[in-house]
Amino acid sequence: MQKFSLKGHIDVPADRLADVAAALPAHIVATHAEAGCISFEVVPCDRVSGRFLVSEVFTNQAAFDAHQTRTKASPWAEITTGIPREYKITLGDPT
Repeated sequence: MQKFSLKGHIDVPADRLADVAAALPAHIVATHAEAGCISFEVVPCDRVSGRFLVSEVFTNQAAFDAHQTRTKASPWAEITTGIPREYKITLGDPT
C-alpha cells in the first residue's frame, strides 16, 4: 500500500488564534498516537499571520480516514469549525 499524504494550511482569524493555539498541542499528541500516523506537523507560517502549515503522512488511506473520523469528533473540530483550510491530498510522501 502507498502512503497517504496531506499538505496545506489553515488560516486562523486573529480573534480565534489564542483558542486554536491552545488546542493544537493536544491535537498533535492525539494524532501522533493514532495507528498509521507516520508524521504530523502543524507549524505557524512565518510569512502569513494566523496561517499554520500542515503536513501529514499516514501509512495508507484507511489510516488517514480513521484520523479524519477521530478528528471530526474531537475538541479540535469544535474549536476550528468554519476556519478556512486549503489542503492537497496525494498518494506518497508530500512534496
